Amino acid sequence: MLLPSRPELTRSQPCTLRDFMNYLLHVERSAENLQFFLWHRDYERRFSAAKTADLSLAPEWTQAMEDDTIARLRKEHAEKVRKPARGAAASSEGMDFEESKDDTNESATVTEKYHILATRAFSLAGVEKPFRIQPFRMEADRIIATYIMDGASRQLNLSEQDRKAVLQAVSYTTHPSAFRLLVHLTEAPLREQCHPNFIRWSICNGNPARLTFALALGVGMILAGLVAATILTLSSTGRSYRALAAIAWVVGFAAVSAALNGMCVILHCVHHRQIRPWEFFDSDHRVERGDGDPANAATCSWDRPGSTSSYEDEPWVIRYRKRHILHKIFDQEEWIQEPALRQAQNTIVVQSIVFAVVCTGVLTAVFVAVPSGGFF
Repeated sequence: MLLPSRPELTRSQPCTLRDFMNYLLHVERSAENLQFFLWHRDYERRFSAAKTADLSLAPEWTQAMEDDTIARLRKEHAEKVRKPARGAAASSEGMDFEESKDDTNESATVTEKYHILATRAFSLAGVEKPFRIQPFRMEADRIIATYIMDGASRQLNLSEQDRKAVLQAVSYTTHPSAFRLLVHLTEAPLREQCHPNFIRWSICNGNPARLTFALALGVGMILAGLVAATILTLSSTGRSYRALAAIAWVVGFAAVSAALNGMCVILHCVHHRQIRPWEFFDSDHRVERGDGDPANAATCSWDRPGSTSSYEDEPWVIRYRKRHILHKIFDQEEWIQEPALRQAQNTIVVQSIVFAVVCTGVLTAVFVAVPSGGFF
């Protein structure tokens, strides 16, 4: 799904796993799907590599068991819809309101809070509490409190039935197969929506300020060409001189078309792209955050246990907002070495040039065909 990431080109290739995570975090603001997906992939590896004797206490959650659970929950949901009053009353039964007081205890450790939240999630879902002696049970509690339970810091987009089905599986076992349903629900939008959007976004080689500047220059060149062609047409100058306006039109239309597609032609000609705001301001902290190592893509500062997927409290946000518009237009640049990205950008530039040539040809033919005004 993702392009390979090489540490030595982490910043010069804006299509790595690190960049995909940053895009979801800073642009789409929905990084929880990828964060969970990466956690589960690492969890499978660690679970398979474990050699402890208690692994037998965590049997596989089979597809048949999952299908039976989902079918049962759908049947219960249908009955609940038919009898809403009774369903509402039943949902309030079994809630341990005493537990709601425990999570406010500041003296409780993080592990204890995760356990309390997970226990409450099991209770609200009407699921039996799991055996605490199962391997990786504390980590399962953390995942429930972070991604699954209602109101979690990185709550996944789950229906009530899906949430109950997952909690049923996790209460039975801590085997990676217990999260199979979540993996399917998170991987689908990543492959079908988020990643294609990320690739289109990565093709852009300039920030919004730079693209607006390029668009304004392109429009200015087009208008300058129109003014020049109009003056030459109204004068007694020969018709061939009017074709000189084609130079401005080609440059202007190409710049406008490329800017509308997220490309600055000048940056493309020098094989550069502007670095992202978070890259510019976080450059001094990349080593301590582990940004240079793809293996740390899910464990950097904004992915600590219990943290949210919000970046509004990051220092660079306020600093970038205060940055002068000219500094944004001429922000720091870097060389692009990703061949596939360069090829996609080349395609956009060629299409822009073809569009510019066609538009210029039409305008030039119109102005050359018009008789001279002879006013001066």
